[in-house]
Amino acid sequence: MAGDRTRSAPPDTRADPDDVLLTVRAGEGDEDAFAVLVQRHAPALIRLATGLLGTRTEAEDAVQDAFLSAWRRLPEFQGRSSFGTWTYRIVTNRCLNVLRARKPVASLEAAGDVPAAEHTTSPARITEAHEAVRELREALDLLSAEQRACWVLRELDGRSYEFIADTVGISQEAVRARVFRARRCLTQALGAWR
Repeated sequence: MAGDRTRSAPPDTRADPDDVLLTVRAGEGDEDAFAVLVQRHAPALIRLATGLLGTRTEAEDAVQDAFLSAWRRLPEFQGRSSFGTWTYRIVTNRCLNVLRARKPVASLEAAGDVPAAEHTTSPARITEAHEAVRELREALDLLSAEQRACWVLRELDGRSYEFIADTVGISQEAVRARVFRARRCLTQALGAWR
């Protein structure tokens, strides 16, 4: 997966002057201003939610719910963070709630050993790459919701420990511990793919 994955830069969540004005106007009930904010921030939020939840459909539902919540809560928004950071937090919390509601699918021991793949460019190698992605998704399901959120924000989205702590609502030390435990669990579950 690392070979075919291109990490895009995380969205800029600093207070964009246009976002500030649009947020104020949307808070006053301007639906067009809010639509611009949604269009501007939805792609990054859907990528985040897909990384956390594993499916595009669930991710789109979570982001839509988050935007509905943001629209209702806009009059309360005090601008202590940017609109982008605020919606990141809302989406992360929505995804955490979905993950917490899921039943665990298997234990780590049930993942078993997977034979090492041969490195070729044949159709078999392509199939193995798809299998590796599937195995990663299954391994991510073994993580707790909080571990998964911290790992995805750090490893897939490239976020700082400070940003993750603020988004998830825990200390930076707790974020580091959860990322460490998630890495260890994933390394164990995906050992054959190294």
